[in-house]
Amino acid sequence: MPRDTLTADRIIRAAIELLDDEGLDGLNMRSLAKRLGSAATAVYWHIKTKDDLVRLASDAIWHEVEVPDLDAVDWRTAATVHASGMHAMLTRHPWLVQAFGSHLLHGPAQARHNDLSLAIYERAGFATADADRAAATVFTFVLGSALGPAAQVSLNRRLNKNGAEAEQLMADAMARATETAKQFPRLRERLDTTAAKDYAAAPDNTFAFGLQSVLDGFEARLTADRAGRRG
Repeated sequence: MPRDTLTADRIIRAAIELLDDEGLDGLNMRSLAKRLGSAATAVYWHIKTKDDLVRLASDAIWHEVEVPDLDAVDWRTAATVHASGMHAMLTRHPWLVQAFGSHLLHGPAQARHNDLSLAIYERAGFATADADRAAATVFTFVLGSALGPAAQVSLNRRLNKNGAEAEQLMADAMARATETAKQFPRLRERLDTTAAKDYAAAPDNTFAFGLQSVLDGFEARLTADRAGRRG
C-alpha cells in the first residue's frame, strides 16, 4: 500500500480494533500492518512507537463518553451520566484498564473529560480542593468497577490460547474456589441460591448502586457544609 494512502487516523482506528480483539499483549506493529494491508515500515512513518500508538488509541476512545450539558441538568444527573459513560467505555475497551497501569496516557480528549469532572463537582458546590477530591473519588470507583470485567476478558483470552484445555481449566478453578467459599457461612449461603451461577461475578446493578451511594455521600457532605456555614 502506498504510504500516502495510510493516515494516522486509520492506523489508530485499526489499533483500537486490534486492542479490543487481542489486548495490549497482542498489539505490535507487524500485526497492525497486516490488519491495514500495509508494511510495518509504513506505519512507522506516521506513529513512531508502540507506546505512542497506545497513547493515541486510548485518547481516541475517550470521545465515546457522553458529555452532559451542565446548563441543562443538575449536578447529580451530570455526574451519573458522565461516570456511567466512562464505565461503559472501559467495559467496551478493557485493555485501557490495563494500560493505565503500564503506560503514560494523556491527550486532549482525556483532558476534556478530566476538566468536565471538575466542573461537575464545582457546580455541585464543592470548593476547588474538594472538587478535585470528588472527581478523583468517582474516577477511582469507575476504574475499580471496570477492573473485574477487564480481568475476566484478559483471563479468558489467555486460557483460550491453551485450546481445548481452557474450558476444563476454568471449570477446575471454579470448583476449587467454590469449595473454599463453602467454608464461610455467608458465601456458602449465597452459593446455595440459584442467583449464584458465577462465584466470581458481581451482583447485578453493583455499579449503579455504588455510584449512587458515592453521590449520596457527596450530597450529605455538601448539605452539612451549607448548614455549618449558616450556623
